Amino acid sequence: MYGFINSCLQSLVMEKFGQKTWDKLRSLPGVQDTFMTYTVYDDILTLSLVQEACSLLDVPADVFLKLFGEHFFTFCKQAGYDTMLRTLGGNLIEFIGNLDALHSYLALSYQEMNAPSFRVEMTDDGKMLLHYYSDRKGLYHIVPGIIEAVARDFFNSKVTMVVLNQSEEDERTGKKEHVVFLVKETHQASKTRDQDHSSYREGALRAMRERCVSLAGEKSGWELIRAVVLSEKGHLQCTFSPHYPNKLWMEEKTFCNTFPFHIVFDENLKVRQAGVNLQKFVPGLQARDATVDQYFTIIHPQVAFTIESIRIFINSQFVLKSYTDKHTTLKLRGQMLWMESLGCMLYLCSPKLRSLQELQYVGLHLADLAQHDVTRDLVLLNQQRLAEMELTNQLERKKEELRILSRHLEIEKEKTETLLYAMLPRHIANQLKDGKSVKAGEFEVCTILFSDVVTFTNICAACEPIQIVHMLNSMYSKFDRLTTVHDVYKVETIGDAYMVVGGIPVPTETHAHRVANFALGMRIAAREVTNPVTGEPIQIRVGMHSGPVLAGVVGEKMPRYCLFGDTVNTASRMESHGVPDHIHISTPTYSELKNSGFNIQERGQIEVKGKGQMTTYFLLGNLLVSEDSIMGREVGETLLYMEDLHGKSKTEPDKEPDVRTKTEQRNTLSDGVIASDLSRLDAITPFAWDITSPYETNENSYNTPAKSRLCVLL
Repeated sequence: MYGFINSCLQSLVMEKFGQKTWDKLRSLPGVQDTFMTYTVYDDILTLSLVQEACSLLDVPADVFLKLFGEHFFTFCKQAGYDTMLRTLGGNLIEFIGNLDALHSYLALSYQEMNAPSFRVEMTDDGKMLLHYYSDRKGLYHIVPGIIEAVARDFFNSKVTMVVLNQSEEDERTGKKEHVVFLVKETHQASKTRDQDHSSYREGALRAMRERCVSLAGEKSGWELIRAVVLSEKGHLQCTFSPHYPNKLWMEEKTFCNTFPFHIVFDENLKVRQAGVNLQKFVPGLQARDATVDQYFTIIHPQVAFTIESIRIFINSQFVLKSYTDKHTTLKLRGQMLWMESLGCMLYLCSPKLRSLQELQYVGLHLADLAQHDVTRDLVLLNQQRLAEMELTNQLERKKEELRILSRHLEIEKEKTETLLYAMLPRHIANQLKDGKSVKAGEFEVCTILFSDVVTFTNICAACEPIQIVHMLNSMYSKFDRLTTVHDVYKVETIGDAYMVVGGIPVPTETHAHRVANFALGMRIAAREVTNPVTGEPIQIRVGMHSGPVLAGVVGEKMPRYCLFGDTVNTASRMESHGVPDHIHISTPTYSELKNSGFNIQERGQIEVKGKGQMTTYFLLGNLLVSEDSIMGREVGETLLYMEDLHGKSKTEPDKEPDVRTKTEQRNTLSDGVIASDLSRLDAITPFAWDITSPYETNENSYNTPAKSRLCVLL
């Protein structure tokens, strides 16, 4: 079937059952997002779509096919065939009788079209029988849907159709399905027609009275009546009676020249007469005992080549194909006329041609076609139409290619945005994409976390580089998942160092709680990663500190969202002065976490490089939350923070946070950030992240900071 049929099926599903239903059907093999109108698709694809739609919608096949028939009629009208369909006939019988002729015309454009055939039979008791023939079995339920829609729309009538007989007939192409329908037509506007007839009679009588008045002064009595009737005779006549001559005023030679493509044959199919050009192309017709079936076969309708079969389909258009010794064959298209008095059949036809190329291929010229034969004009017009169809087909292909490229481009765009959002906060990335400048923002309070792997230097010295990559990738993948669970922002990783922050870029009151739970999850996740040297779980050292920072985008070639301030330096010191497998927190962080269900142990006063004596603490656990909740393993949605419970946790991630003054920010903690220019960075005390190795290779020397790492200077 052509793509036009599949497009109609797609339109039906989407219009009646929704886009989601079609999306499910589109998963079938071979189904495309868009079908090409003039491309031929396998019948199996269309039948599979119908079967899958019936199964998916739980609708019987006959109901769905009838619905498809109704929609197909509407789809054809919307596709530009409305006027063509309306001119097929003045009533339903004439309409059905000319469907085969319409299919024959459409075959000029749709060369591979294998259309069904229709024949109307009127019984002696006035009943209408519709004979349906098709090579495709099981699709006859479409016919009632089409015919009922045609009767309702074109002829304002209601039609009911009942299947009287269903059989298979042996034809040259194999088994052909033959279904006979009993058609009952009820006109809905009979009252209106009676009113029209009544108005017509009244008008005629009015005209007669006016004529009487005009003739009253000239004639009287019967002469007046006779004059009125004779004057109005032409207007009152409702039927036409043709006049035939006593003999045919045409010579045999003139007839054969005027109709160069015709054949007259008798009941035995013996050729009695043929047109001159047909004799020229098929010389065997000039033989004395030549029969039509020796040189031609019937292509449409697919019936046996006998007088009886032809007379059954006498109202159909017949297409014959020649048998010749040449490499080319001639197809004829025309009408069969039975001449009762002569006992012969007249086949008045013309060559069936689609284009000028076919005209040349069969060895004919335009001069071989009669001047009155519309085939001359049809070939020229169809040549132009074929060129337009080819252009349309190319445009459809280009459109489909552009649609596929657009879809791939959208996928690649999503990948790019995902990568960009992994590097920068969403609202910052959106501003940069829009070409806007991003101002630095001062955050009144946030919590920063640093972590590193214990004895990482020893591990690197004893392992292959690829083993280190696999170990870090496994560990960082687990950490990255936890950032999503607790909604904290991953700043960056350098080597074995991992840095996150809570309350930035979107301020939140639970910034310390989120980072604390994230740290507890890190410690659990690290135990699932194996040390490639010892085979034992690796250990990490974690440090946390809370305080104000200034955040902004730094760099153009590879922009990064960086944090600046003494809080960053102090958090790094908490990690470098920490203990393996422990979470080391400062006093400000302890103040944020106390009385919140966390198990915290005081470490006491320690000497911190660059800070002097500081009171620090160890975060041991969360007494109110299970390990599975911290790791995000519990089934269903678990709310760990009151902000999530009340829907106040943060603004949308792709929106820029509110910009407020520092006074307003103090009044409403963590509601927003203070807009600032990058020049304000000069007012902040310069610092450097400690990039010294936080420990010696000896694990007992973890309190002695050494070499540097992670340097961001201002």
